[in-house]
Parts: sequence; structure tokens; C-alpha cells
Amino acid sequence: MGNITLDIRKLLKNVVAYKASDLHLVSRSEPQIRIDGRLVPLNLPKLDGEAIEEMCYSIITEKQKKSFEEHKELDFAIQIPEVGRFRANYYRTMDDVAAAFRVIPTHIPSIDDLEAPQIYKKLIQREKGLILVTGPTGSGKSTTLAAMLNEINMTERKHIITVEDPIEFVHENNQALFSHRNVGTDTDSFSHALKYALREDPDVILIGEMRDKETIAAALTAAETGHLVFGTLHTNSAAQTVNRIIDVFSGDEQPQVRAQLSTSLVAVISQALLPKVGGGRVAVPEILITNPAIANLIREDKVHQIYSQMQLGQGESGMQTQTQVMVKLVKGHIIDKSEALRFSTRPDELIKALQHIG
Repeated sequence: MGNITLDIRKLLKNVVAYKASDLHLVSRSEPQIRIDGRLVPLNLPKLDGEAIEEMCYSIITEKQKKSFEEHKELDFAIQIPEVGRFRANYYRTMDDVAAAFRVIPTHIPSIDDLEAPQIYKKLIQREKGLILVTGPTGSGKSTTLAAMLNEINMTERKHIITVEDPIEFVHENNQALFSHRNVGTDTDSFSHALKYALREDPDVILIGEMRDKETIAAALTAAETGHLVFGTLHTNSAAQTVNRIIDVFSGDEQPQVRAQLSTSLVAVISQALLPKVGGGRVAVPEILITNPAIANLIREDKVHQIYSQMQLGQGESGMQTQTQVMVKLVKGHIIDKSEALRFSTRPDELIKALQHIG
């Protein structure tokens, strides 16, 4: 074997020590870690597929190994004593085993720890409805949701069911009671878990991913029938999120879904994580809060007009557009103008808004 095998636990310890978010093991490259959104190669020898396989297999069960060899993909979360908790994905590249590990903070942040908008504290007090947190992979969706559930856990005696693939943040029961369910080991699928969740007497349900029609339909029903439902989607803006949900359904089902969504949607938080000046990252959330005007636009299939409503509905409602947040952060020298433009979903609007500040 033409390669030293590194100790995977030591490597993961390094990732945590460097405050990195991810570790990548890919053959013909040295291990690389992601710090503040950028990849950095570690000063170690290049790995071959055999070495990676040996490292990766050392921390999984026979059952997981079998599943990986059969499906060529494996998703799981793992707690390594005295190191930390990680979400891992094993895959194959050019017939070699490769892996990506994401650090899951073991300390669950509060809404204040994240310096998140105070409106989040109001949203979680709702008895029922749908709250969506959206954004690309690695934009901090899970962390925002964990902080919201943490807030409920500190203040309310509620039964919270989470359905995830895999389970990321594990909450200790404080005021609330948590039932964490892992797709694959605790339940067969998101939609299956949701169908039965309503018989498990939950007050709050978190759905790790709303991928398919069955899951989205079940989430809407749960939100309508007196449950507070949190979900995630890989969409970049509030309006795009509403469209994505409606478009999952066929034409003749859409009017009913629009009606359901108009009454049950509480909020959409679309976030991106941007590099801060001087290191670290900051969340930029676009926030849509459903009011009678927005509910009306959803019902009447005028989703394209939602954005201008969001620009109007500021102040007391807690709504904000991505551009407004970015302008504030650029003004405060928290993020760089070039980074704001790189991540903006409306660069033309942002350029115009930034012209006023020189």
C-alpha cells in the first residue's frame, strides 16, 4: 500500500481545532478543509483510494458498509467522543471511495447567540402554520432552525418531533420533549414519518427536507391542523420558495394548494452565509411574513408581486429583503461590496442601492 493511513479521528479533531466547517477526503489530493467558505489543503501527503477507504470504514458499522457498497452513497451523522459530532457523506469518484464531513456544533446556539432578527422569537410563538428556512447547501439553515427549536425548548412545554436525514443537532429536553427521528433507521421516509406524526401528539414538527409532493402535502396538512411545522427547501428567495411548493403539484391541484398555502404559510426565511471582513461569516436573511395582502397574492396566483409587497411591508412586520440587509452590512463594513454582489439574488437592484452610499 503506497500510502500512510492517517487517523480519521485525529483529522476530524484538526477540523474542529481550525474552526473549519468541512473536511474533504478525495484520492490524489491531500485532505482539505473549508474555513469561512474557502477550501484549504492540509499540509499532509496526498491520499489514495485505499487509504481513504481504510479511514472511512474504521468509523462505520457493517450494516453501513453494506449499504454503501450496494448504493455507492452513504449519508449518516456520527458522534465521536471527545472530538465532536459530524454529518458525513461517503461517495465514489473514479472508482475510489471519497468522503465529505460537515461539523455539527454540539453547543446549540440561541437566537441571540446568532444575532438573528428578533422577529424569530415572535414566529416560534405561533400555535400553528408553516415556517420555511431556505437557501443553498451550507447557508446555515440547520443552525437557524436549531436555534428556533432551542428557543421553544427554553420557554415552552411542547412535544417536538424532528424528521431528518441524518439527525444533525440533538436537543436535550429542557422545557420541551424531543422525539428525533432518522430517515432510514427510525422511519422509511419523510412523507411516511409525517403521515404518522399526527398520531404521535406533536405540537411542533421539523422536516429536514421537503423534497417531494407527498412530503409537502403532508406538511401543509399538518400546518393547517394546528401544528407548527418547520421545513427547509433549497431555494434562494421568498417568492421562489412559494413557487417551488406550488409547482410540485399538477395544474388541477394547484388552486387548492395555493389556498392551503395562503392560510398556513407563516414565514419564509431565505438565507445566505457571507464572508465577513476580517474573517468569519454572517447570515443574510431575507424574511417574508405572510399578511393579508401576501396571502391574497398567493391565493390569486400573483406570486411575482410578493417582492414589491415585501419592500413595502417593513417596520412593524419584521419583513426585510436581501438587498436591504446587504446594504446595511456593507455600510457597517461588516461585508465587502464585492462579496455582497457575488451572493446577491438581485445584483442590479443592489448596485443601484449601493450607489447612494458611494
